[in-house]
Amino acid sequence: MTGWLPPRKFHPLVLVPVIITLAWSLCMVTAPISLPAGSVKDLSGSVGIVDNANQTAKMSLFARWVYQSGDVNCHQRASRSYFINGNEMPYCARDIGIFFGMAAGAIFSLFFIVELKLRYIIAGLVPIGIDGGMQLMGFWESTNPVRLATGGLAGFVTGIALGYIFFVLESALRDRRRAKARTD
Repeated sequence: MTGWLPPRKFHPLVLVPVIITLAWSLCMVTAPISLPAGSVKDLSGSVGIVDNANQTAKMSLFARWVYQSGDVNCHQRASRSYFINGNEMPYCARDIGIFFGMAAGAIFSLFFIVELKLRYIIAGLVPIGIDGGMQLMGFWESTNPVRLATGGLAGFVTGIALGYIFFVLESALRDRRRAKARTD
């Protein structure tokens, strides 16, 4: 078996990761667009610390929610981030790649199921590990397009994994319902 299952009929439970990842990805784009142009310039900080409360306090509830999430979960270095509408995005380029890649992988999993095989997971995660690890150790300074691409690949594999997990969950629930119907 190659690990690829043939195209399949629609499985509604697989829509759960699609909707969540797609909605979150859209929030990444919508939040900076919803703010006045050029109002968010530099959010550089540290992961795990709220260090941009002064900037997020002035934002709408929606934008504040998205940007505060990035404030706690991402370094938000301006040099490692993309800008939309003159505003720094809530997460760095690598994280944006992960989020959009997850959405793309989840959408892919609506049509195709790829069995979770270690070689696929490694192929999706090694590039981000090499790029991020070598950058962290000072061997090179990565570029935003490379960060976006390696994050996108890792996210794509993660999105496929989420789709597969929900596919298996739906299959197990269906089998359980059938077994219960036979005993009734």
